[in-house]
Amino acid sequence: MTNVMSRLLRFAAVALPVAVMAPQAAQAQAIQSRLIEVTKSKKLRVCQFPLYYSISFRNPKTGEIEGIDADLSKELAKELGAQLEIVESSFGTFIADLQANKCEIGMFGVGASLKRAQAVEFSKPYLITNVYAVTRKGGPVKTWADVDKKGVKAAVSLGSYIEPFMKSYLKNAEVVSVAPPNTREGELVARRVDVIMTDFPTAVKVTDEFDWAQTIEPDEKLAVTPYAYVVPQGDQIWLNYVNLFIDTIKLDGRLKKYAEKNKLGPIVAP
Repeated sequence: MTNVMSRLLRFAAVALPVAVMAPQAAQAQAIQSRLIEVTKSKKLRVCQFPLYYSISFRNPKTGEIEGIDADLSKELAKELGAQLEIVESSFGTFIADLQANKCEIGMFGVGASLKRAQAVEFSKPYLITNVYAVTRKGGPVKTWADVDKKGVKAAVSLGSYIEPFMKSYLKNAEVVSVAPPNTREGELVARRVDVIMTDFPTAVKVTDEFDWAQTIEPDEKLAVTPYAYVVPQGDQIWLNYVNLFIDTIKLDGRLKKYAEKNKLGPIVAP
């Protein structure tokens, strides 16, 4: 046997196992994906924050969660042929909930930030919003300039993207971080704070529901933030599917339909 032939045979002996292992590794990756697990179990666990107006708010009269992501989570489950299971979460706990495998996806208007992206994966955006103020009519805050005055207490949701922004933005007012089960709205009603710093969905809902509430817009858009769905890191197959779902509902009109139903039409992402 020639030296050339010997080298070829040795190369084949090494290459063959690698060639066999490559598709096996790809198959193992697919099997481990949450997409495969959901389609097999026929159950989709969705983390939602049930105190988020217009997004995922539990109606106290019916006990049902209402809002754009209540609607779209049902659409995602339908596409997967799976039964929807809602797992209650919050902005302060959703990363830990995903990492602990309590849910396959978070669907409750999570602001996509670079800091959060160090721990989780974000889908393509489906909404884009910025910061608004909601206050009581006749209260001390009447204009945006009043928000940052000494003695003013401004409430933010603990763990929200608005919390760190307002802590750096406000120089004179006191930032009050509100943790569940308490809400910014409840603190405002109880007059423990003078204003709540929020986004478009909550601003619209609160001023619609309460005649004492008024929305104040800043002179320029502040903290413009894309809202996206959030999944655990390391599962590209699942993330690809979620992104395709977002592309699909944009194209077939479902995103626009449910946004308008919940008065969020102006902030739908292009």
